[in-house]
Amino acid sequence: MKERRLLDYIFITLKGMAMGAADVVPGVSGGTIAFISGIYEELITSINNINFSLITLLRKEGIKAVWNKVNGNFLLALFLGIFISVLSLAKFLSWLLENQPILLWSFFFGLVVASIFFVGKEITKWNLGTVVVFILGGALAFFITELPVSENTDSLPYLFMSGALAICAMILPGISGAFILVLLGSYKTILDAVHERDIKIILTVGIGALFGLLSFARLLKWMFNHYKNITLALLTGFILGSLNKIWPWKKVLETRTFGDKTMVVDDMNVLPWTFDGDNQLMLAIVLAITGFSLIFILEKAASKK
Repeated sequence: MKERRLLDYIFITLKGMAMGAADVVPGVSGGTIAFISGIYEELITSINNINFSLITLLRKEGIKAVWNKVNGNFLLALFLGIFISVLSLAKFLSWLLENQPILLWSFFFGLVVASIFFVGKEITKWNLGTVVVFILGGALAFFITELPVSENTDSLPYLFMSGALAICAMILPGISGAFILVLLGSYKTILDAVHERDIKIILTVGIGALFGLLSFARLLKWMFNHYKNITLALLTGFILGSLNKIWPWKKVLETRTFGDKTMVVDDMNVLPWTFDGDNQLMLAIVLAITGFSLIFILEKAASKK
């Protein structure tokens, strides 16, 4: 476990809050925020250390050794930030999503475009393999954003799988876990279960998410250790392909009501000057530039440190 001061953990909590805020917005991944804030590999490694060997370690060396092994201080600070953000910012971001979608999406669009450069420059060697994987990653993410929404389902095995897939998407830069649930047709069932305190469904989805998180983190850790450039190329492609989902100007083709929320399930990207209504073009451009610049300001601050 890294030696850190209290101030370092405060910054990790703030990064967690940024991840939580991103995950609230369908189409933006908390994994992207984790990557651009410089904690992605540490997060994957820490999650990867949670396995059955901890039981033996607990018996032999005690709880302190287990806490150090899983980088407990880091995970606690990060998930505390995510929890705070979901509780405090979710309502505000949901309001922005409903009332000022163009401005919100413009900020995130600029942020994600900058992320492509940020993640892409971590690739130390470009060759045919990395280029092909980059293109495939972009095409796959674009294809996912274009998939039709499935009908709602409440089958427990299906909900287990939905939880596992959604959490994998959530830690992958570029792909939104909430959007995956909408695509799979599980969003309303899970939302209703939370509102109605349906423990059976919540527990099923939770166990699926835990299974997906632990198994997928192991795969990502292995990929980073053995094929780092290929993995980074794939993640960069995912982020590029996700831009299709977060383009600010859209024509709504179909909406559906999930519980007390109405969500867009089918739309079409349009050019700003063909958008029907007040497109707020200048302010949207300013916010996109702000989001774009923020990534490089954060990077410069981190490199100085």
